[in-house]
Amino acid sequence: MPSTSEIAIQQTIKLLQQEKEADLAIFRQQVMERSIDKKRKDGVCWYPVQLNKQFYGTGERLVIDIERIKGQEDNHQFGAGKSVAIFVNDNGQQGKKWLSGVIQYVRGQVARIVLQEDELPDWVTEGGHLGLQLMFEETTYREMERALNIVANATGRAKELREIMLGDQQAGFKEAFPEQLPQLNPSQNNALYKIQTAKDVAVVHGPPGTGKTTTLVYAIRQVCKKEKTVLVCAPSNAAVDLLTSKLDEMGLSVIRLGHPARVTESSMQFTLDMQIVNHSSYSDLKTVKKKREEYIRLAGKYKRKFGTEERAQRTRLYQEASRLAEEARMLENYISDDLLDKTQVITCTLVGASHYLLREMKFKTVFIDEAAQALEPACWIPILKAYRVVLAGDHHQLPPTIKSFEAAKAGLSRTLFEKTINNNDADEMLTIQYRMNEEIMGYSNKHFYQGRLKAHPTVKNGRWESLSPVVWVDTAGAGFFEQQHRDSRSSFNPKEGQILFGYLKQLAEASPENIPTVGIIAPYKAQVEWLKQHLEQEWKDHPWRANISVNTVDAFQGQERDIILMSMVRSNTDCKIGFLQDQRRMNVAMTRAKKHLWIIGDSATLSSDDFFDQMLNYIQNIEGYQSVFDAQFQEWM
Repeated sequence: MPSTSEIAIQQTIKLLQQEKEADLAIFRQQVMERSIDKKRKDGVCWYPVQLNKQFYGTGERLVIDIERIKGQEDNHQFGAGKSVAIFVNDNGQQGKKWLSGVIQYVRGQVARIVLQEDELPDWVTEGGHLGLQLMFEETTYREMERALNIVANATGRAKELREIMLGDQQAGFKEAFPEQLPQLNPSQNNALYKIQTAKDVAVVHGPPGTGKTTTLVYAIRQVCKKEKTVLVCAPSNAAVDLLTSKLDEMGLSVIRLGHPARVTESSMQFTLDMQIVNHSSYSDLKTVKKKREEYIRLAGKYKRKFGTEERAQRTRLYQEASRLAEEARMLENYISDDLLDKTQVITCTLVGASHYLLREMKFKTVFIDEAAQALEPACWIPILKAYRVVLAGDHHQLPPTIKSFEAAKAGLSRTLFEKTINNNDADEMLTIQYRMNEEIMGYSNKHFYQGRLKAHPTVKNGRWESLSPVVWVDTAGAGFFEQQHRDSRSSFNPKEGQILFGYLKQLAEASPENIPTVGIIAPYKAQVEWLKQHLEQEWKDHPWRANISVNTVDAFQGQERDIILMSMVRSNTDCKIGFLQDQRRMNVAMTRAKKHLWIIGDSATLSSDDFFDQMLNYIQNIEGYQSVFDAQFQEWM
């Protein structure tokens, strides 16, 4: 009879398949089944484009600059790290010729792309009708599926970890003398002790501003004193780059695995590609690669004069080029293995842990940061290489994004982090936060963290100028009803935006020289677009402009600002609040502010939900409640 954990994994396999099908259906609808004109309008395709330049970048990878010809829509979904394909539109026959790559960056009309190939095919340089479009991330699903199937049939240590994390067994801990680091507070030292004594799994629960990353980095340093190499992972490239930088600052040797196009410029020096270039044997590798390129160049001369003798000569040249390619591959593998053997820490994304160089490697300890934002199937990829696991995150903040509503509802949104906390007494919560005024922290602390958080004295009473730390401007009765974007059906609320910018202007006039960092948050993309457009039109040359950023709640996770201004958007007679019902989204939004949190929203709509009703009561109790009918707001209505 299958165990509880086996049944759980089989269910997760089914849910992941549902998610893949939903994601693929969206991709087909937006990309594969539409005309080039429609794809251009949807922002998933640039056409026509032209090749500006090509060169070999970091790690001798072929890089090209593609420029879209003017007159196309400005809004698009291209960005750093996205998988793309260059195609040729040959008499309307799109899709016969493709070239894959990853976007390094997009600046204006130009996209810099790191290619998977070593050289450009002729059709790219021959001046055909080129286009660029987004591609489906097939590799990610393939690696998650592979990991789940291994876990489902696991034996040995992988089976034990599956049973512990999914509830068939309890995690074990050993006795040890608690080591107290003076750089860490008591709860952080408790987390360090939990990690040091864990036989199987330890969990660091880090609410906003509590120094989770700092604690994790110190823990990794301590573990590196006893273990040869540690694997450190996170779901996003940004989180991996942050950890890489912090570990380097600790004096640890780090290798960052991952595609160079997905790595920030500041982390490029840590990439395997860059460290290969700096290796003592790299000159030998470069010599072999140059010889190969020369043989390919000579073989290419036989394109037009093509008799029997020329064909035989070209064949010999290509054979020699192929032999040199194999020699280069073996030499590069030797250098890579040498580097990995000598480093203390290897960092990568969860899916990046499937890198072919790590396939046979095992680690005494694997750390996974931001585990509460990661899909469970992705977490199993590095865990399969581990003897014990350390998870860090906060399951009261945003979960991973899931495309299939059915899969999310059936349990795919429940992370391995959350399951491990619920199934084991293996977690330690960090309880001192260093970010925000205690009144900004107050409601989240009460609702999500059982009142256990304490504001550090350095931030406890911090505020912007003489402003109240938390303010809610209530629009009830003002008729500031939400609208829906015609194409996306996303909600927006221009009236709320109007009041928000009026208030921002007031702040700027009161403090022309002491300029804070400001985050403007809206839960809906249509409102974010409205706010961004207004900011560009009305604040383009304002001294505060460089310190103001506008985005969704999801995009602000992990960030902080002196001041956060938030538009809640939803205002309707049916009291519908949509995905604002996900309380974790509001927890993230509220806890970005350090000194001043200002919210505008309709209490009549939002207080139909208990979470917002209690939140409004809290704000009233700390005297932060205002009405849009108050005199100060009249000129902006």
